[in-house]
Amino acid sequence: MSCNLPDVLTIALSKGRIMNDTLDLMRKACVSVPAEMEDSRKFILDSPDGQLRFIVAKPTDVPTFVEYGVADLGIVGKDVLLEADRDLYELLDLGIGRCRVCVCGTPEQLGKEIHRVASKYPKIASDYFRRLGRQVEVIFLNGQVELAPLIGLADRIVDIVETGRTLRENGLEIHEEIAEITTRVVANRMSFRLKNQPINQLIDQLRQVRLVRA
Repeated sequence: MSCNLPDVLTIALSKGRIMNDTLDLMRKACVSVPAEMEDSRKFILDSPDGQLRFIVAKPTDVPTFVEYGVADLGIVGKDVLLEADRDLYELLDLGIGRCRVCVCGTPEQLGKEIHRVASKYPKIASDYFRRLGRQVEVIFLNGQVELAPLIGLADRIVDIVETGRTLRENGLEIHEEIAEITTRVVANRMSFRLKNQPINQLIDQLRQVRLVRA
């Protein structure tokens, strides 16, 4: 497998829960990653070979950076992509950061009619209930959505579930599963045309490691 990319590519990485797994996968794929990436407070870092530039960003900003072309590629969770609904090419499912978007509530609420839903993902929630022909009010909350059914703000929540521990500790459970989420590689449409060769080479390197992991 070749480790050299002929053109500089800018990649927007999602900081947070998927960052370590992303960097581990890239290093196994022979991608030149700055050694200080995990510990640095810099937002922009160049690879040791000078062929890659990394932008470390909040996950919700990654699709915006890629769509507007300040990054050629982005690595971000499918949940963020579904919520952002940006005009991007989705190139590869990395298979990491696996979790689910679910409708959750208390055991007592199971089977009861839903009038109001709280979520960090209002678009995902609205789209889901609209597809089912169920009219509900969706309230946007930026954090601790588990509180909503406990204090009477909403009948249910729509949220990411990884282990389910937070749900259980707050007396909640999964009622419906909306989508399975993994980490994806996305590309700016113009970059994909102009830098097709280096992008495809990078994707091939990541895909080979992805297949080994699978």
